Amino acid sequence: MELKKDINAVSIDMLLIVHSEKRRAAQGTLSDQQANPSSLLQRRGGFQGVGNGVRRWQKLEGNDFHENLVEKQHPQQPQVITSYNSQGTQLTVEVHPRDAMPQLLKKFSLAKRLQGDKNGNTRPRQPGGKDAHAYPWDRSSLKSMSLDLQQFEKLDIYASQVTAKSGLDELVSDLLQEAHTDLERVRAIWIWICHHIEYDIAAAQEKDRQAFKPTDILRTQKTNCDGYAGLFERMCRLAGVQCMTVPGYSKGFGYQTGQSFSGEFDHAWNAVYLEGRWHLVDSTWGSGLVDTITSKFTFLYNEFYFLTHPALFIEDHFPDNKNWQLLKPPQSLRQFENNMYHKSEFYNKGMLSAHPETSMIRTVNGKATVTIESCAPTLFMFMLNGKQEHGLLSLRKNGMKLEVYPPTMGTHKLQIFAKGNSDIYSSVLEYTLKCNYVDMGVQLPAELHQPVGPSWFSEQMGIMKPSHPDPIIHTSDGRCSISFSVEEGINVLASLHGDDGPITEETQRRYIFQLHREKQTELKVQLPHAGKFALKIFVKKRQEPGNYIFVFNYLVCCANTKVNWPMFPESFGNWGQDNELLEPLSGVLPANRNVPFKLKLHGIAKVLVKGQDTWPLTLNHEGYWEGSCSTAGCQEVYVMVLENANHNFYSYILKYKVNAQ
Repeated sequence: MELKKDINAVSIDMLLIVHSEKRRAAQGTLSDQQANPSSLLQRRGGFQGVGNGVRRWQKLEGNDFHENLVEKQHPQQPQVITSYNSQGTQLTVEVHPRDAMPQLLKKFSLAKRLQGDKNGNTRPRQPGGKDAHAYPWDRSSLKSMSLDLQQFEKLDIYASQVTAKSGLDELVSDLLQEAHTDLERVRAIWIWICHHIEYDIAAAQEKDRQAFKPTDILRTQKTNCDGYAGLFERMCRLAGVQCMTVPGYSKGFGYQTGQSFSGEFDHAWNAVYLEGRWHLVDSTWGSGLVDTITSKFTFLYNEFYFLTHPALFIEDHFPDNKNWQLLKPPQSLRQFENNMYHKSEFYNKGMLSAHPETSMIRTVNGKATVTIESCAPTLFMFMLNGKQEHGLLSLRKNGMKLEVYPPTMGTHKLQIFAKGNSDIYSSVLEYTLKCNYVDMGVQLPAELHQPVGPSWFSEQMGIMKPSHPDPIIHTSDGRCSISFSVEEGINVLASLHGDDGPITEETQRRYIFQLHREKQTELKVQLPHAGKFALKIFVKKRQEPGNYIFVFNYLVCCANTKVNWPMFPESFGNWGQDNELLEPLSGVLPANRNVPFKLKLHGIAKVLVKGQDTWPLTLNHEGYWEGSCSTAGCQEVYVMVLENANHNFYSYILKYKVNAQ
């Protein structure tokens, strides 16, 4: 009663909040640490090892998760009075202006949501059978629960724009303004951390424990993985959601394919309790990446590590306690080390599986084969020892096939990249190749780029119904003819590349002659000698400016050492897309001979062939210009056309060379 009188005597303009609870006696009840072994581990700094420049979480703040419960007083803040009676009852009084927000009321309501069962047990439930997901991945979803990411669009925008004005309590309170379920609360916290906290490489390397404190993280907006995990856990608990920090091994920054793990753990992430099950998140890896060359951090949001399906999470996260794998059956450390590592972009880009399923491949007869299955048509590329050489990559509607021929015996690094819906190729797989035999007969041209052979992509670019659907063309006489349909308004350009040393761009095209018949294009190819050649195909929309775009190439092979075909005649700008040359196809004519000519030209009034003299060609009933020309006494022969009969200006369209006498 005395207390009540004192309170009433304060002022009728003040509002009073009283909270009473039974204080634990010094003996006879369990401490927080005894009731929660995992909490004890944190508070004792159990995760103190350093590995890969990243430290384990160490509890550096007070035991109460409410940060700065009683802060330095200033005129706008309420006065907080706490006292105890002889029976151990705690009485807390907050006195503040009538119109002010009761701060303790907010904190007590959050604390009430964390009380757990009716006995007040706040220890998070340990993972059990109902939390486990089947292994291996069933391809059902990238997430551990059904999610429609579009439902988070407004919340994501809001959370990413919230600023940390003072303490952690206020930040969480601001984030929860637009979050109405536990899932939304976790999402808001995740988005804020991923968009505001930078990975602090220097702090990790210098073992700066200040980088772990939530107060310092908010001030510097930098930390390492343990700081991320600790901050995420603290904010979730303030939001009334059960959350745990999980230490373990990771295949992250600095990981080498086939690496073994032992000793100190090198990473930390979180488990969060939603809708009756535990789920996994990694806000460190969700926020961005570290450049392996410059060791600089770049913010690059990665959705993959939010509520990741455990069968996928285990590919690069191995927890200290197997129960936190949330898998049935759980994986051993040896399995974790040996299993193929699919990077997050592998799944972000829509990949489903890859074969072989081990990170180390031994070549067979000098060749290694890799196949990838994807949800949708996807562009791929590869690098062997940092170069796009020594391989044949062909696209499929749902994936790709890659055949690699290492040029030397020994160990080689194979990287595979995928493009997906973005304009950037991202690394999705890495293999180590062990080669103990080199097939010298399979030396591919350095200019053989990817992909090889027609595919869904060439159809998308306007090239359809190819006469040669396979990527490799074999010719016995050094000649071949390739045809395909071309979409209206598309121009096609082709060039031939071998390993003969430097040749001009013009020469690369002179061994190919293009013929156009309505919507059909034919490429006549003559090889200068035996060997392997890359026949590159480019396209360009006729009405659009810019350069031709590479679409695909064929590998053209000829083993006949007698092959020695000359180039085709040189064509000029006035040689129309729909023109057709039947003869002569060789760009080099014999000396002192009468050479027949036969061409189909559109919209032309007159055609002349000029050597030492000039010979007119005549138009026959089939629409071909025919005639002959003597090569006597000349070194070059030209085909000229007159487009308008009322004019006297002729244009050059073809040029031939004449063999020396």
